[in-house]
Amino acid sequence: MGWDSSRPVPWQRLMREWVIYVGIMAIILVVAFRDRGLVGALAGLLVSGPLYLAFGFVLAKFGYQRKSLKELRTPRAEPRKKSSGDSDTDDGPAPRKRPPVTSRTSTGINRPKAKRRR
Repeated sequence: MGWDSSRPVPWQRLMREWVIYVGIMAIILVVAFRDRGLVGALAGLLVSGPLYLAFGFVLAKFGYQRKSLKELRTPRAEPRKKSSGDSDTDDGPAPRKRPPVTSRTSTGINRPKAKRRR
């Protein structure tokens, strides 16, 4: 897809995701860097905000839309298109037809018999 300046950008979703990320990473950094300084690590987290929003803005304008967790949990099945031969009742998928008999698939009468040993 190409760039389209009229595509909406989900600012609330981007901000919510970034705030959740910063919260989780801040807790991890506090635990990991207890003895050392946290200023640089926390500054890096704050700088990541505008970068994440800018990247999300560009992706949204190109048409990228990530599925939400709700959409991932309940995938919707596409409705089955009815052909002229379908009946009104839908019992599910039709049984698979057997392949035509060949020398490799035949297990009936045409199977060569084993020779008897004496």
